[in-house]
Parts: sequence; structure tokens; C-alpha cells
Amino acid sequence: MDTALIHQPLSALTGLLAERRVSSVEMMAAFIARTKAVEPRLHAFNSFDEPAALAAARASDERRTLGRILGPLDGIPIGIKDAIAVAGAPLTCSSKMLANFVSPYDATVIERLRAGGAIPWGRLNLDEFAMGSSTENSANGVTLNPWDLTRVAGGSSGGSAAAVAASQAPAALGSDTGGSIRQPAAFCGLVGVKPTYGTVSRYGLAAFASSLDQIGPLTRNVDDAALLLGVIAGHDPRDSTSLARPAPDFPVEMVARRGPWKLGVPAEYFREGLDPAVAAAVRKAIDFYSAQGGEIREVSLPVAAEYAIAAYYIIATAECSSNLARYDGIRYGHRTQNATDAIDLYARSRAEGFGDEVKRRILLGTYVLSSGYYDAYYLRAQKLRTLIRQDYLRALDGLDALVTPTTPTPAFRPGEKTADPLSMYLADIFTVGVNLAGLPAVSLPCGFTAAGLPVGLQLIGRHFEEPRLFAVARSYEQAHAWHKMRPTVASSE
Repeated sequence: MDTALIHQPLSALTGLLAERRVSSVEMMAAFIARTKAVEPRLHAFNSFDEPAALAAARASDERRTLGRILGPLDGIPIGIKDAIAVAGAPLTCSSKMLANFVSPYDATVIERLRAGGAIPWGRLNLDEFAMGSSTENSANGVTLNPWDLTRVAGGSSGGSAAAVAASQAPAALGSDTGGSIRQPAAFCGLVGVKPTYGTVSRYGLAAFASSLDQIGPLTRNVDDAALLLGVIAGHDPRDSTSLARPAPDFPVEMVARRGPWKLGVPAEYFREGLDPAVAAAVRKAIDFYSAQGGEIREVSLPVAAEYAIAAYYIIATAECSSNLARYDGIRYGHRTQNATDAIDLYARSRAEGFGDEVKRRILLGTYVLSSGYYDAYYLRAQKLRTLIRQDYLRALDGLDALVTPTTPTPAFRPGEKTADPLSMYLADIFTVGVNLAGLPAVSLPCGFTAAGLPVGLQLIGRHFEEPRLFAVARSYEQAHAWHKMRPTVASSE
């Protein structure tokens, strides 16, 4: 295994391939070896296809020899969350319901990766159907944190974050419904991006909450995130929520923007419940921006801070109830062997196929959509959603970004929050409002606790302002070395 190779960011790997200092086959073999070495300790992958990955790498090397390079990521493996369709590969959503399902087609983001020569690498673990904040809801077992194997990697894209942090892949795709990219990125010391809603096609993403879901990158640094987002972004007519506007050149536009920055700090996000070590690291990052000549302004998010969690768990569960109705034991997915009639078939198949958290959310969503409760819950939550969006836009007026912690605590231990679902839901208190408002946000590492656990800094911007967010994040990253640090499991061979 080439240990120097597997720890490199995307930008370095593209250079090594361009200079012919390494082949794609050598690179792929190194990541395969790394995955086999650390996977028993981490469980970031649900599965991976070694022959298919090596075949794709050989094809890339052949193209490069002929001078037919497809793009900057040609020949580089990208980890894929097991909720995103890859033709001919399992699509399980870490659920018994889809344990034997194989995708018949590629998601749009996979088509775009392949068009640029990138190699979809493995099926990465997640909370079942992306419902959770720790991967403890996965039917395949919890993914552990490379920085501390007694802690969770976060969720729902925990497998994607752990795989990149542990150098099993140089970058990965996740999905973010209420923080499912940013929270595991924070827990694992990575950069995670939730794009503006509609910027990246959802076609081929197993639906959880359709008005909230968005695919995005998890990477080792900001430059890599801008590069990968540029590959997967853009209009897709197969997704009715995809925005009919061209994707910007994120890396170029990012570099073109310069500080000092005007940043808002929501007062409500620095109160009771925030871990002191997290607060200290984020405050220090804010002080950095101030020392660079930035304007730091205290702002308020009164509606979002008070009601985002409640509104989110009504809207998300309502959409979950509707989306997951398709898993009926008849068309595809798990089918019980003990049914006595059609109704019994539906009931038993769903009872056997879904885990407890998915059942909890289906029941809650069905309840808030039911006759007599729709207006009292779902309609009111949608009205609150409008107010939350206005809250963010008002706070962002005249500013480049809002600065908040990504999570209220560092990574917690498995079992620490499972007995109290509300406690687990509150782990996303700083992230869910962004999804309700459809805004872009970036999480990047800004320090460590005394116990050596990463802390994430969240930057929130106006719609379509990803290049500006990248620029704000990059200015901090380039003055610090947090993104260059590797966890213990990534340092041991």
C-alpha cells in the first residue's frame, strides 16, 4: 500500500496522474488495500466491487495514454453513499427492506462522475434511509469515528465521512436532509457541503424528504469540495426540482472572491446546550476573521432557533411517510414469507423490513398528514418554514455569511443518545434550518477538543452563493492546518 498516496487530497492526486507519477490502477489498488486494512475497525462500507473499480481504473489509464482525458477527476475513486443509485451495484439504504436490491440505472450525479472519468467506489454506510445522526440506525451496524473508535462518525452520511477521514477514499458523496453531510463532516474533521436546494439533481437518490434532500461532497479541503461540486452540479430535466440555471465554475469563482468578510453570528446559537470546547473553537475562528479585518455582526434567528427542529420533524416525517409508502412488499424490496392475505403482506413486509427509527418517522408523518391533524401540524409547519426562510435571509442581509457551530457537541459514543430520540434530534439543531430554507452551507474543521475530537465551523450563505462560501471557508483554511491532520486510524498502517 502506498501510504503517501492514499492520504493526498483530490488536487494532489489529479497532479500525480497528470504528471504520470502514478497510474489510476496503482491509485485504485492503494485505496482498495487501505479499505481492506481498516474496514474491520470502522465499518464505513456496506460493500465494494474490487474488480469493477480496477477495470474502471485500467480504462482511465488507457484513455490517458491516448490523450483522451475526460476531466480533472479521471481515474480517481469517489466514495458513494448507499442511497445513491449506481447501475449494477447494491442500493440498500442500509435497510433490510432493500437488502437484495441492485440498482438498474445510474443517478445523475453518478453519470456526471463517470462522464468526467471518476470511479464510483463502494457503497458507504448510512442511517437507514438517511434517517439518523449517528449511523446507529443502519441495519448493517454502526460506523465508528476514525479519530476515536469509541465514538460515532455521525450521520446519516457517516460511512462517507469515515471513509474519507480514514483515507479509504479521497472524497465521497453524501446526502443532506437536515445536516447529514455537515454533521458527520464536523465529527470527522472534514469539509462537507450542503448546496442550494436544486443545484444538484436528486434523480437516483432514494427519497427521504424530497423538499429537503440534497446531494453534496465530503472532502479533505475546500478546494476539493469546490472541484467535486462543480462536477456533479447543474440542471437535470429528470428532476422536477432541479434549477434551470447553469452551474458556476466553483473553483474559479471561489478564488476570484476576496475578503475581508462581513459575517453574522447568531446570538441564539451560543447559549445553553453548546459544549464549551465547541464554543471556544468556533469563537476562536470568529476572532480570526475579525483579526483579518472582517466585520463581525451579531444577528438574530429567533424563529429558526426556536422552531426549526419542530417544523423539520413534521415536514420531514410527512414526506418520509409518503415516499416510503412505495415499499409494500409487492413491487420490489423485502417481502414477508408469512402473509395470509394482501393486507397482511403489506403489514408484515413493512414491519420486518423497516427498523425502529424509520417506523417511528413513518408513524409520526402519517399522523400529521391524517384527517383532522393536517392543518394543526403539517400546514402550520409549512407556514413556519416560510418564516424560518425569511429569518435567515433577514439575518444575511448585507453579509457574506453566517457563522455558527456545525454541531452542539463533538462526536458522541454509540448508545449515548439512542434511548432518547429527542436528544438525538437536537444534535442537528444548527443544521436543519438551512434545509428548510433551501440555503447553501459549508462545514469545515476549526479545531479539536481536549480529547482530540474534531470541531466543525458552519458557514451559511444566501441562495446560489456557494462560491462566496467557499472563499470565506478557504481564507480560514489556508491560515490553519486542521484539514491536514489525520486521525489515529489513518496514521496507523
